[in-house]
Amino acid sequence: MTENQSQQYASFEEKLPEVLMRIVSELYDVAYLIERVEPQLLELGGAAVLQSPDSMKVLQGIDLAVQKTRGLAEFVDTITGTIPDEWTVDVSTALSLVKLADMHKALSKGMRHGHSQPLSKAAGDFDFF
Repeated sequence: MTENQSQQYASFEEKLPEVLMRIVSELYDVAYLIERVEPQLLELGGAAVLQSPDSMKVLQGIDLAVQKTRGLAEFVDTITGTIPDEWTVDVSTALSLVKLADMHKALSKGMRHGHSQPLSKAAGDFDFF
């Protein structure tokens, strides 16, 4: 391991409630991104999508994924309010496992501003990875 890599994964303690609130924000982002898929499927498939039992199961699955993601966000948000502010956690190992650069940045910042995923990109924009 190089010196730069060892510095990157050095112990990084943060207040647990702050870390959890950033996770809550990311979960709401995920719910929003999933929710945006459903109207696109309806637009692509037209009225026939609503006639197919298999398509309806997919649409219901999308709705369930959104509800579960928001439910998890609300759950974590609620229990975070009961955690003492003095509790800290080392996030260095967990952050090293996050591969999406925007999400890594959002989870490692001290303050959370906006979405980790750029929602304003033009249609057709994509990132190489």
